[in-house]
Amino acid sequence: MIISLTPSVPDAEKSSKKMKEEYEKSFKKFDGLVKKQEQLLRVAYYLLLNLAEDLKVEMKMKNKNAIKMLVKSLERDNFELLILVVSFFKKLSIFVENKTEMAELNIIEKLTKLVPCEHEDLLNITLRLLLNLSFDPDMRSKMIKFGLLPKLVSLLNNENHKLIVLCILYHISMDDKSKSMFTYTDCIPMVMRMMLESPENPDIELLSLCINLAANKRTAQIICEGQGLKMLMKRSFKFRDSLLMKMIRNISEHDGPTKNLFIDYISDLAEAVLNLDYELILKEYQLVPWIKKRLQPGAAEDDLVLQVIILVGTVCNDDISAKMLAESNIIHSLIELLNAKQEDDEMVCQIVYVFYQMIFHESTREVIIKDTQAPAYLIDLMHDKNSEIRKVCDNTLDIISEFDEEWAKKIQLEKFRWHNSQWLEMVESRPGDEMADPYMYPEEGYEGYLQDADILDHPDLFYPDGYDPALVMDGHLTPEYIDENGVYGYGNEYEPYARPDSNMGFVNGGVGGGYGRGMDEYGPPLDQYGRPIQLDEYDDYPQNYHYGPPEVADDGEEGYGGYGYHQGMR
Repeated sequence: MIISLTPSVPDAEKSSKKMKEEYEKSFKKFDGLVKKQEQLLRVAYYLLLNLAEDLKVEMKMKNKNAIKMLVKSLERDNFELLILVVSFFKKLSIFVENKTEMAELNIIEKLTKLVPCEHEDLLNITLRLLLNLSFDPDMRSKMIKFGLLPKLVSLLNNENHKLIVLCILYHISMDDKSKSMFTYTDCIPMVMRMMLESPENPDIELLSLCINLAANKRTAQIICEGQGLKMLMKRSFKFRDSLLMKMIRNISEHDGPTKNLFIDYISDLAEAVLNLDYELILKEYQLVPWIKKRLQPGAAEDDLVLQVIILVGTVCNDDISAKMLAESNIIHSLIELLNAKQEDDEMVCQIVYVFYQMIFHESTREVIIKDTQAPAYLIDLMHDKNSEIRKVCDNTLDIISEFDEEWAKKIQLEKFRWHNSQWLEMVESRPGDEMADPYMYPEEGYEGYLQDADILDHPDLFYPDGYDPALVMDGHLTPEYIDENGVYGYGNEYEPYARPDSNMGFVNGGVGGGYGRGMDEYGPPLDQYGRPIQLDEYDDYPQNYHYGPPEVADDGEEGYGGYGYHQGMR
């Protein structure tokens, strides 16, 4: 008889039902414990948040790894607990040390699940935390990496969060690598609609975002699609909006199809520029004192200072306006600003451009050249690492050279020093007289170093075996036609001023050919390189004529005749 070990169907169902009931009972117990734990955590975090008002206590919390525990708590699903944790993070994110630790613990990845969420208060405080973190470039890169950009764009339609989202998007658009990522979202059509439908003065955050987006070629093309550029031009002229015009200027800087769209608006732009009387504007609105005040180092934010400098460069197109600014001692203010902001390439370039504009006018040219040290600063910037700065400096210095001989010599000397900097550095680094070896310098009666004279004044260099200046015939002959005995063919058969048919004439024969053992037709025997070989007094064979390594003479010099070469050397 076979007994089945498999339980019957009713027994299996009873067992499964029993296990399910036990699981549900355990889960309810676990869920109750989790809720109690979260309630305890909420009370503890709330107490710590209040204690953190004291910065010393907050520092102690950081040293006790409070940030790590808070990041771990972001995995919870309790909205009330999450609001408290994110609020705590928002307070801690003010300090860079806390922000750095948050970045190491990948807080951006943990916050991604909270954007968007159904709880409005939690979403709002999370966006505010992201805004604090977005001041850091690495944090902005992680927002792109973990896909927060399209989520943030989708919140632009929410009036409760629109302003905060615009600020975060503006920070992200500051990075050139991130600008192109906006083309993969609906951000550009949305912000264009928001701007064109807004009243006369739209939100500054919205305009700032649009200005940054217009700086990218691809996003600028999307902005101009359809009637985009036409609507922007119409609105800018209607409301006289300078920020909107700055956005249009950024669009115009890109090569390609977008630049061609501006052909239809050249007349409008030219008319707006030609109708400006800069002198009248400066006087009526008393802008000169205002400009000087803003150009003082630290008097305003760098962005505003840069725009003021651009304004000065534009106003200096007018002769009278440029004279007004020059007489107000504004050039000295620009030089002080140049010293303070020398690391800011854009600001330096615009300041140099102001000098370039003023040089064109006779009334301001003398002020710059005679009364300021602007040319000296331009010379220092002549070799700047930025190509645009170098270009403007060169053009300005060229004009200065045309009108002032003294500065022209200084500019020419500096250019010479730059092109010969390595040689000059070596020469200038020579030791002084007190440190020099007495054998390094010639004694009285001897000539100086070659670099102190023209090398052509030393013809003896060409004749190592002897030189008779009486045979040089006033310098009409080159060294190749003179040997140690004088002019080749010295006598009636050779005309001293007649040039041979070829340069090979004086090395005819060579070793073993022509006239005996290397004998030349007009002179002594030659080696295979055409050099005269010293003959023995009793034999026409050359001395030391053999193959092998160079011999060392008794005086320690190699070879013979002071050449330093030896027959057979390769």
